[in-house]
Amino acid sequence: MLFLNTAAATMSPVALFLQADWVVRGVMIGLLLASLWTWAIILSFGFRVSTVNKGITSFETEYREADDIDEFHRRAASRDQPIARIFSAGVTEWRRSTTGKSIDREGTRERLATAMGATVAQEVDRLADRLNFLATVGAVAPFVGLFGTVWGIMRSFTSIAAEQNSSLAVVAPGIAEALFATAIGLFAAIPAVIAYNRYSHSVNRVEQRLNRFADGFHATLSRRLEMEA
Repeated sequence: MLFLNTAAATMSPVALFLQADWVVRGVMIGLLLASLWTWAIILSFGFRVSTVNKGITSFETEYREADDIDEFHRRAASRDQPIARIFSAGVTEWRRSTTGKSIDREGTRERLATAMGATVAQEVDRLADRLNFLATVGAVAPFVGLFGTVWGIMRSFTSIAAEQNSSLAVVAPGIAEALFATAIGLFAAIPAVIAYNRYSHSVNRVEQRLNRFADGFHATLSRRLEMEA
């Protein structure tokens, strides 16, 4: 009974970390830090995407209810929202292209599309910035854990050679810490892969909503352009 309790204590996560080789410890620490940062990104990104979607819905509602684009621009252009910056880019380009005596209608339409399209791309890049880290962790963490596994198994074989004994008591500690490194690698990688796939889809949906707004606003300004003298 005493032997079983001692073995259980030796195989606890803390004990496995403390008895591990310094290389395996470094792998474990790096993977744990990557896992903590991954969860921080997951939680903060979920809140950020939710805030952006709510902002788009609110802005679109106010935009549809607005009677005067210029007045709405004065009220809403300063908001710290992606859709507000797209709207502002369209209005700014509209004013620049229609201030002269003669108006190039086709050129104005192209510039409006370019200005708002570039702003959409910029906002999507800004929103998806930290997703690259999730992709990196999801791809690399299992291999980093595997490196710790290989190193631990090599250490086990070294112990066998030094002790000239292949009993389980000699081999088990090295193999246990090796498998523990693999487990930490998977613990870091699996949430990162799931979150990356889920949030990539969310970013694509946000991009679609922003593009739809930009297209609708472009159509509104095009109709207004037809009425210009």
